[in-house]
Amino acid sequence: MNLNHLIIPITIAVILILILVLIACGYVKAPPDQAYIISGLKHDAKILIGRSGIRIPFFERMDRLYLGQMTVDIKTEQSVPTNDFINVNVDAVAKVRITPSQEGIRLAAKNFLNKKPEDITMDLQDSLQGNMREIIGTLSLKEINTDRDSFSDQVMLKASKDMDKLGIEILSCNIQNVTDDNGLIRDLGADNTSKIKKDAAIAKAQADRDIAIAQAEANKSANDARVLAETEIAEKNNELEIRKSELQKHSDTKKAEADAAYEIQKQEQEKTIQTATVNAQIAKAEREAELRKQEVAVQQQQLDAEVNKKADAERYKVEQEAAAMLAKRQREAEARKYELEKEAEAMRTKADAARYQAEQEAAGIRARGEAEAAAIQAKAVAEAEGMEKKAEAYAKYNNAAIVEMLVGIMPQMAAEIAKPLSSIDKVNIYGTGGANGTNGSGVSEISGNTAAVMQQVFDTMSEATGVDFRDILKAQTYDAKVNRNINVSGLTIPAVHREQAANPAAAKPESGTSDLSSGTGDPAIPSTPDAETVPENHTL
Repeated sequence: MNLNHLIIPITIAVILILILVLIACGYVKAPPDQAYIISGLKHDAKILIGRSGIRIPFFERMDRLYLGQMTVDIKTEQSVPTNDFINVNVDAVAKVRITPSQEGIRLAAKNFLNKKPEDITMDLQDSLQGNMREIIGTLSLKEINTDRDSFSDQVMLKASKDMDKLGIEILSCNIQNVTDDNGLIRDLGADNTSKIKKDAAIAKAQADRDIAIAQAEANKSANDARVLAETEIAEKNNELEIRKSELQKHSDTKKAEADAAYEIQKQEQEKTIQTATVNAQIAKAEREAELRKQEVAVQQQQLDAEVNKKADAERYKVEQEAAAMLAKRQREAEARKYELEKEAEAMRTKADAARYQAEQEAAGIRARGEAEAAAIQAKAVAEAEGMEKKAEAYAKYNNAAIVEMLVGIMPQMAAEIAKPLSSIDKVNIYGTGGANGTNGSGVSEISGNTAAVMQQVFDTMSEATGVDFRDILKAQTYDAKVNRNINVSGLTIPAVHREQAANPAAAKPESGTSDLSSGTGDPAIPSTPDAETVPENHTL
């Protein structure tokens, strides 16, 4: 039941498709120079020229008919006798086309349907040649040659009756050439040429005669006119000379008067010129003075303008530089302020850290100080005890101990004195004599300098301290004990140091004998009045 419902739509669709295919296959469009003739279903054929149409396939057919212009060459293949029985050959060209009307197209369709233009012209050529032959037989040779337009018109008129029956329209017919086999046309031309030459010669002779007569008359008239003209010219020349003389006389008079007037006028002009020159020079001098004043004023104005401009520029420059410096200082101040704020903040942070560190260090220092104080106290106690022991030992020192101490430091003193000699890289010795007039060598002098320097050191120390170290060293000798009666007792070195520092004047011994004691003023140490003693208030 569903298939029955689909059959009808499918059938309608198939029919519509077939109709569209038939229409597409039957659609035609004719160009302007061709006629499409559709025939079949109707009694009258449908003609399409430059438009489109529908041809029903299988039921109608379409034929083509060329409507453009066609050229037909009309020639008499054999000689055709004229009305005066002269055989001629005529060559002509005709322009034809299908008559552009329904009736003309139908008539042409019956004869030229689906033919090419070349085929149509071949079909028309015989008919047109026959019509031209008929017209040639009605005309004479002279009429054909002298009146070709009439000949072509007669051909067209004669042929149009036959062409109308075929649906052809003759547009034009032109006679190209007319010839004959016996040269009659050429002879006619020669006769006419002789006649023309004869008529031309007669006309030329008559023209020459008329020209000579006219020339003579013209010469006579010209001669009369020339004589009359020359006479009139002579009279006019005579009158001209007389007039010239009168004019010359008048001219000389006027010239003399003019010369006199010229001299007077010249003098007046020279006077006027001199006056004008002086006035001009005065005016020029005034103008130059005024111009110089104006130039000075302009220069002054320019100078003022330049100075003002320069001052304005300098002021503007200073203002700009001041503004720039101010802006720079403001920026630097702001930057410095910002840096100081940051530095202050950093210093506060650092101060807090330093304070905390100081507190910690103070605690450590306090603890360390307490420990060092205890150590110093213990050290001082120990040093005090040591000093006491040392003082007791110094009090017990006898002369041998002092001598031993002096002798003990001598090698050290010699080493320090000779130390600079160790840095000498090279020695050049130029002396040959010994010191103090001796005969020693330079090397011995260098080695002997050490002892001399040590002696000078002891002498300097003796002068600075007032202690005669030689006497101390010689106190144990026989000469000191027997002859000089020198006795050296023990010295208390620390007490002597303190006394010397407090009272340097006390270090000098009194005249007479000296008592060398421990510095305590103990009278238990005896001394002889005549003995030489070492002052007790010097540190060895």
